[in-house]
Amino acid sequence: MPHTREAPERTCVGCRRRAPKGELVRLARLPSGDVSVDPAGSAPGRGAYVHRRSACVDLALRRGAIGRALRTGLDGDGAARLRRDIEGELRA
Repeated sequence: MPHTREAPERTCVGCRRRAPKGELVRLARLPSGDVSVDPAGSAPGRGAYVHRRSACVDLALRRGAIGRALRTGLDGDGAARLRRDIEGELRA
């Protein structure tokens, strides 16, 4: 019997639900310390995932879950920039 490989799953840092990796947006802490959206899912550095829904993004930012998952500080300006970048990805 051939072995079928399942799609990898990741956990959304907003709602904490698991989903196939392709349904989530990857956020990456780059070696420079900056946090950015990683649409290709291949940027080097630590990653975190969030659903492609505004509610999950809001929850993740409000709870500070993105900074915690990426082990970095995310100040107000950084959070606002990241929100704009994620929302741009949601429209894409």
